[in-house]
Amino acid sequence: MKLLKIISILALTFGLLNAEPVAQTGEKNGYTVKLKSEKSLVVGENTFFATLEKDGKAVTTAKVKAKFFMPEMPGMPYMEYKDKAKLIDGKYKFMINFSMGGTWQYHLMFKTADGKVHKVRSSVNL
Repeated sequence: MKLLKIISILALTFGLLNAEPVAQTGEKNGYTVKLKSEKSLVVGENTFFATLEKDGKAVTTAKVKAKFFMPEMPGMPYMEYKDKAKLIDGKYKFMINFSMGGTWQYHLMFKTADGKVHKVRSSVNL
């Protein structure tokens, strides 16, 4: 039994040490959206950066916000964290505080200069 615990702890430690930052790319209505995390995701504060491009050119005039959520499950309530991004050096920066490990779904919404709202949906694993 002790050997199984030791192997489990080593496997978990190895997985955490080799975890990599999030790097996802998607497309929506002609826009290329890239989402990156500053470092590997952790329980607690996480910094994300989103970049938008249209026709190969950076879009820096959009209003960007993110919602990360975990659906309700037996014995666990629905959880949701939101933030409005701030444009810093051509990237939209926002913070999300994950309260626990697991799969977190997200909606990255951006409103462009023409007034249209676009939404990219995906998920990250913590």
